[in-house]
Amino acid sequence: MNCEIRKWKLTDAADLASALSNKHIQDNLRDGLPYPYTEKDGMDYISAMLSANENDTFAFAIIVDNKAIGSIGIFRQENIHRQTAELGYYIAEEYWGKGIMTEAVKQICDYVFQNSDIIRIYAEPFSYNKASCRVLEKAGFQYEGTLRSNAVKSGNVIDMKMYSRIKIGI
Repeated sequence: MNCEIRKWKLTDAADLASALSNKHIQDNLRDGLPYPYTEKDGMDYISAMLSANENDTFAFAIIVDNKAIGSIGIFRQENIHRQTAELGYYIAEEYWGKGIMTEAVKQICDYVFQNSDIIRIYAEPFSYNKASCRVLEKAGFQYEGTLRSNAVKSGNVIDMKMYSRIKIGI
């Protein structure tokens, strides 16, 4: 199944709300997202992404058949890590296991490496999220190690895994 990434549009808010009002998705994301996730929450998020500094925030909708089915973003870090950025993503549950996220990760990494001075992109999936780890591996990321007892999610202390992809030629 083919996908594309593109800048968010305010008209994507309903699709975003539909995808994020799912506990299976929110269980794999950081805390702070409202549940249920409303169309207004989506409009607020999209507005923030559209007004963010384009050299620091690379935020896109994942599109299949002209529908926003998920979100993907790369966020520049600061100070000595200013050429490093963190990757985050999710797609609606009905699109899991179809290779879409791997393709979207490849697309955004290629875009950021070609259009910025970022040299390292990393991701920290929860260790129990095997599918996310596999996405990163298939998209050219290398596993760097386990961050033990690195987060508290739903009252549980959990490990996270560290993956990175380095810009070729540095």
